[in-house]
Amino acid sequence: MATSVKLSSGADMPLVGLGTWKSKAGEVENAVKAAIDCGYRHIDCASCYGNEKEVGAGLNAAKDVDRKDIFITSKLWNTMHAPEDVKPACKKSMEDLGVDYLDLYLIHWPYGFQNTGTGNNFPKNPDGTIIYSDVSFIETWSAMEKLVDEGLCKHIGLSNFNSKQIAEVFEKGRIKPAVLQVECHPYFNQSRLINFCKEKGIVVTAFSPLGSPDRPWAKSDDPIIIEDPLLKTIGDKHNKTPAQVALRFNVQRGVIVIPKSVTPARIAQNKELFDFELSEEDMKAIEGLQRNDTGRVCIPAVEVDGKRVPRDGGHKYYPFNEEY
Repeated sequence: MATSVKLSSGADMPLVGLGTWKSKAGEVENAVKAAIDCGYRHIDCASCYGNEKEVGAGLNAAKDVDRKDIFITSKLWNTMHAPEDVKPACKKSMEDLGVDYLDLYLIHWPYGFQNTGTGNNFPKNPDGTIIYSDVSFIETWSAMEKLVDEGLCKHIGLSNFNSKQIAEVFEKGRIKPAVLQVECHPYFNQSRLINFCKEKGIVVTAFSPLGSPDRPWAKSDDPIIIEDPLLKTIGDKHNKTPAQVALRFNVQRGVIVIPKSVTPARIAQNKELFDFELSEEDMKAIEGLQRNDTGRVCIPAVEVDGKRVPRDGGHKYYPFNEEY
């Protein structure tokens, strides 16, 4: 059973990686070491997570694994979209991670924030709103392409882009995006976007593949994927946990998963996806869990009159106003 997928370049990208979003700096070094020790060869990072130095320490501790055997992804943050900021941002991530190239570098979001020169990831106006940049993601992409030319990145791609934005990059870019990373799980299965990407030869990575139950804004009555009765029933049939079923659902569709954990036992468990296969009936049943109205949970938002509303919904490059 395949444990990796082929990128358009012909390179292999492991189907399971360790996610590091929300992993505290004091914990993520050990999580990376534990992941590599139990066979992970794919680590997903981002400068905005604020923990790349600790991830790098974990990578450095893996003395018995060659750099070429570990697939490392990082992401360009919103304040660094201006073409002149792209290379310095990439080199900073490389320095923090302790590597001399990235396997994959993604534009984290299609819209930018103003670079105030202070290192502030979320620059704000006096009223508390974000100070946005109107730099086109096409300009940013052109600067990303130069990173490949210079050997700093083997592949470049996108994160949180919609189908129209991907099509624009595909049409206007010199180098085609290798990967799209988006929220994707049984409650928000992204089937239309995945099919669109397959037609373009773009591999999809699912972030929050378990629905990010530890997200800070979760409400007590929000549905929790890993407690879903259907996933439990299917898991019992295969002697697997609901989490493993949810992850296998994506992997079986050729979608990469990057579950986050800092617990060694859970990290190991999240990788044990290749000794069972979901039936066609199982897959269709899981597809039926799609929740169109509440499925997407990872939306940057602010509180307005007691309700969470999209923080960046007014930006011309905000991606989630399109169907997919």
